[in-house]
Amino acid sequence: MARILVVDDEIGIRELLSEILYDEGHTVELAENAAQARESRLRQRPDLVLLDIWMPDIDGVSLLKEWSSQGLLNMPVIMMSGHATVDTAVEATRIGAVDFLEKPITLQKLLKTVAAGLARPVIPASMRSRTERPPPPADPVFTQPPALAGGPAAAQPMGAAPADPAPDDSHLGRISLNQPLREARDEFERIYFEYHLLHENHSMTRVSERTGLERTHLYRKLKQLGIDTSRKKSSGG
Repeated sequence: MARILVVDDEIGIRELLSEILYDEGHTVELAENAAQARESRLRQRPDLVLLDIWMPDIDGVSLLKEWSSQGLLNMPVIMMSGHATVDTAVEATRIGAVDFLEKPITLQKLLKTVAAGLARPVIPASMRSRTERPPPPADPVFTQPPALAGGPAAAQPMGAAPADPAPDDSHLGRISLNQPLREARDEFERIYFEYHLLHENHSMTRVSERTGLERTHLYRKLKQLGIDTSRKKSSGG
């Protein structure tokens, strides 16, 4: 699940993208202009930004340039427009945008572009030296521990009792890690929401505040996960 900021002055576009991305399990923040986008960017760093080019106060390319000059362009940004020229798209890419979506945006194109953007996070120049791996050692003898080089028996002293078998690390609590990511994520979200429902006495208002989801999206998420909402009617939440 990713935190995605959608910046567009058209309410229809914001609502459409929000619905699609929520259904994919993402957390979505909405902004209708550059001022709101700045505030949201500072309040909670998004994992990805969908940024419209043409907006009433400051255009998306100028905001992208502002973030880049201030060292705030440390998340993938995908530009959107229905009227942009090739030169505008090229300029946005040169500044730091990872991709461009042309309106009207199709469902397949949106999901494919967002997935690609999340798979290639932007690393700030100041942090690249920390993330670069050191070159492998010149002597291959020391590239693996002696226990691996000599087999299991080499790791035990003479006469020592056999080591205990390695613990089973294929589960995280009740969640099996030997399953597709989407299914593991659904299991985690089901446990997560059931926990908050229990601790908030099934008050949808308090669960909404606690989880940061609007009530409409919360109901949709619970339905998507197969969590029964009928029992909440008596709670008055």
